[in-house]
Amino acid sequence: MYYWHEFDTPIGPLLLAGDGTSLKLIHFQGGPNPRRPDAAWRADAGPFAGAVAQLQEYFQGSRREFDLPLAPEGTEFQLTVWRALLAIPYGVTISYGQLAGRIGRDRRAARAVGLANGSNPLPIIVPCHRVIGGDGSLTGFGGGLDIKQKLLTLEGAECVTAMTQSLFGSIASSRGTTAAGGQGPAQGPAQGAAHGSGAQAAATTSISSNQASS
Repeated sequence: MYYWHEFDTPIGPLLLAGDGTSLKLIHFQGGPNPRRPDAAWRADAGPFAGAVAQLQEYFQGSRREFDLPLAPEGTEFQLTVWRALLAIPYGVTISYGQLAGRIGRDRRAARAVGLANGSNPLPIIVPCHRVIGGDGSLTGFGGGLDIKQKLLTLEGAECVTAMTQSLFGSIASSRGTTAAGGQGPAQGPAQGAAHGSGAQAAATTSISSNQASS
């Protein structure tokens, strides 16, 4: 028997699903592809009380590690990638090539790793949002890039801080050029640097080892 529950968060409603003991699914209902619970699932908030409480603490900025029983279903390769995601600390980002290296593959496996990353059924807790492009771009995300950016901003990730500084620095420079014939205001860089601060920490939990599917 599967159970489900939906609750509101600062990034939109989240759909949770599980077997009453372990969490199996987190879905962004405010993203581009909201999901309808399967007809056989039973609506019941009870099994998800712990998950809801910990996710709320995460969004409040008071939790950086999750301690929940997880049982995602996937191939052995996918499970290997998802376990590697759990080792990425709160507020830290790595590239797909680096993630491939962490599971003993070379950078040519980055595409396969990216596909497994995109198939992660437990985003946020299994932090696939912390994997970005090798050039520092956010790249794709199942919940949409806006949600990915919000999660990384919440965590104070350096890549988002740098993008914010660059954006505001460019705006300040453009305004200065218009106002002073090509010379930006001296305070422009300081204005840009005021955006993008955040806390650093780690997030860890575990994935069951017997959930591989064909």
